[in-house]
Amino acid sequence: MSSFFGRCFQIATWGESHGGGVGVVVDGCPPRIPLSEEQIQRELDRRRPGQSKIVTPRDEADQCEILSGVFEGQTLGSPIAVLVRNKDARPAAYEEMATKYRPSHADYTYDAKYGIRNWQGGGRASARETIGRVAAAAIARQVLDTLAPGIEILAWVSTIRDLRTEVDPDTVTAEQIESNIVRTGDSARVEEMIDLIKEARDEGNSLGGIIEAVIRGCPPGLGAPVFDKLEADLARAMMSLPATKGFEIGSGFGGTLLTGEEHNDHFYMDHGRVRTHTNHSGGIQGGISNGESIGFRVAFKPTATIMTEQPTVSNTGSDTELKGRGRHDPCVLPRAVPMVEAMSTLVICDHLLRQRAQCGLESSAHP
Repeated sequence: MSSFFGRCFQIATWGESHGGGVGVVVDGCPPRIPLSEEQIQRELDRRRPGQSKIVTPRDEADQCEILSGVFEGQTLGSPIAVLVRNKDARPAAYEEMATKYRPSHADYTYDAKYGIRNWQGGGRASARETIGRVAAAAIARQVLDTLAPGIEILAWVSTIRDLRTEVDPDTVTAEQIESNIVRTGDSARVEEMIDLIKEARDEGNSLGGIIEAVIRGCPPGLGAPVFDKLEADLARAMMSLPATKGFEIGSGFGGTLLTGEEHNDHFYMDHGRVRTHTNHSGGIQGGISNGESIGFRVAFKPTATIMTEQPTVSNTGSDTELKGRGRHDPCVLPRAVPMVEAMSTLVICDHLLRQRAQCGLESSAHP
């Protein structure tokens, strides 16, 4: 299985939803970066289950253990291994899924590809795999703070179903986002969103929506032409997350309604710095960051496992029915916010180290 991500800052996640534990190995982290379990734990607490009344009730503390690569509070430059043990696994709740494929889940496709699958909670297809990503991103965050302080990466719930928020990407703060259990930057929509999620949960149903993200303070020069464009790596990162079904950056699909004259971001000088009057490009041009804020949106489908009877087939090829079991999020978006931030952090950290290795940390561009 392809469980590796990144080039200079490379991670490999491992573990299954109801196995002994999950985790990550990070290779390529520079030495002498301050790092503690507490810094990783803060981010894991943001994605863990059971944190509010609108997420899965699975009771996991998601306590991390650093097994290698850190000594006396600093990274050594050697691989960093982080482990989170599964404490509240209930594989028996999934016994019916051993022979029946859950609609819109990975059960059938895993069987079709490998001829074997871990049916206990979805195995590697479970969102529990993202623990390793979030832990690795907490390490990447420390690298960014050390080598390029000032980069800020934020994500928030923009829509749930057809309920839309009004959030200014230039001014929204982490405090605003974390002040509510939905993790939206629009306080006026919080209660409506909570009610919408609870209604779907009570009906045994689920909801999807959009997460928006912004990367502020990113220096110009990150990314590479052709295959390693920064937006291409961001798209790959986001679409590798469970339940994602769409990605757009800058003007996105809306840009197709504009003319070239309307869409072009005109340059101007601002105290010796090249800036753009507009940001339809989303902070990336030619696959390389231009110093403006990088803004993008990620679409998440409704959670596949729902608590109502649905038609499906068995692994022996017979038509049957299946009702969801176990503990699941009626809407993945509140817990997906730190996952989107995590994948953004991993991409920016990796490209920063690649730029540092090839061209030096500072941009060589001159007006």
